[in-house]
Amino acid sequence: MSTLFRIPKPSGVTPATAKQHMLKQLVCSNAPEQALRYHGYRIIAGVDEVGRGALFGPVVAAAVILPEKVGILARMGLTDSKQLDRAQREKLDRKVRSVALAVAVAEVDAETIDRINIYQASRLAMLLAVQQLTLAPDHLILDAMLIDHPCAQTKLYYGDALCLSIAAASVVAKVYRDALMREHHLQYPQYGLDQHKGYATPVHRRALTEHGPCALHRRSFAPVAASDPNAVLDETLESGDLFFESEGLLASTDPGAPCLDSETWVAGKETN
Repeated sequence: MSTLFRIPKPSGVTPATAKQHMLKQLVCSNAPEQALRYHGYRIIAGVDEVGRGALFGPVVAAAVILPEKVGILARMGLTDSKQLDRAQREKLDRKVRSVALAVAVAEVDAETIDRINIYQASRLAMLLAVQQLTLAPDHLILDAMLIDHPCAQTKLYYGDALCLSIAAASVVAKVYRDALMREHHLQYPQYGLDQHKGYATPVHRRALTEHGPCALHRRSFAPVAASDPNAVLDETLESGDLFFESEGLLASTDPGAPCLDSETWVAGKETN
């Protein structure tokens, strides 16, 4: 099968570096919004999330409705927040907020992430952001995801590098979450959150090994679970396999299991 469009992979680089090289060649514009306007949509919200891969804190989403004329944002270099440095993001965040018709930010905390999983938590954060918009959109455009909202939706792969509305949401969410991580650093300075923003860097992993996780870590994420000395005990308690001695009896955490005299239980096996 022929390929209509292909960017050659640079030789001698990692897949992650090759992906960043590819993303930098993409042009972020309002072409997706213009296509939707051609089909009659007028109030288009770009939606994106940040913090999906972090080990600490909430996943944050933003929804942004831009006006039809956004040339200033394109000229300022608005694109995927991961391709921008802090100064660029914060400057663009201020400009987006000044020109946007509506902006909303929502977060879903670590406890909820652990309960419903990070994919569903990301979708929930985006839904909450859309619901908080002061102007009701007639179409949503999202980065490779759809949400449980009745509004018409388009998912665009690499949307934050191709679509100005999604890029705007990416920048707003990133600036918001980074500021939140700097605030949490004051409470939990041992993890270095002001530097890595809760992601699984070697510094963060070493801090987890040394100090263990705190209340805002995502305990369902493997590096956090591996650093938690209580994780094995909690898992055993939940499984009902742990026995403890009480008043001469070995009682199971499973309420349906029998209580056995401690003298008849040796090495986990009942003796005759």
